[in-house]
Amino acid sequence: MQIRTGDTFDPRVVALLDHHVKAARAQTAPGSAHALDLAGLRASDVAFWTGWDGETLVATGALKTLSAAHGEVKSMHTLQTTRRRGFGGEMLRHIIAEGRARGLKRLSLETGSWDYFKPAHALYQAHGFVLCGPFEGYAEDRNSLFLTLDLTGG
Repeated sequence: MQIRTGDTFDPRVVALLDHHVKAARAQTAPGSAHALDLAGLRASDVAFWTGWDGETLVATGALKTLSAAHGEVKSMHTLQTTRRRGFGGEMLRHIIAEGRARGLKRLSLETGSWDYFKPAHALYQAHGFVLCGPFEGYAEDRNSLFLTLDLTGG
C-alpha cells in the first residue's frame, strides 16, 4: 500500500469518507458518533492520509494534534472489500510513526463500543493501545471506548 497525503477534494476520497461517516453513525447511538467530516479533516490541526493499492483507494487515517504532547487517531477506515489484508495496520503504523516524528508522547482515540467495532478494538490493541478514560473534551459514554498509546517507550 502506498500512503499519500489525503486529498479531501478527490471524489474517490470523498466517497469513501462519506461511507465511513454514514456507517459509523449507523452503528452508533445518536450523539455518540465522533467521526470527522470533510471540514474537520481540512482543519489546520489535522494531518490526513490515504492508502492506495495501485489506483484503488483502500484506507484512510488522520492524526489530530491535541497538544504538543498528545495526538488523536481519527478517520481510520479500510475499504470493506479489502479488509483483512493488513491495510488498516499499515495505516495505523504510519500514524504512530508520524506521531513519534512530531515528538508526541501519547496517541489516543475514541471508537464505538458495539460489536461492529470489535475488529477495530483488536487492531488498536494489537498495536499497543490500552483502555483509558475520556480525554480532550470527550465525556464518559457507554457507547464509546477510549484507548491510548504511550509513545515514549520503544
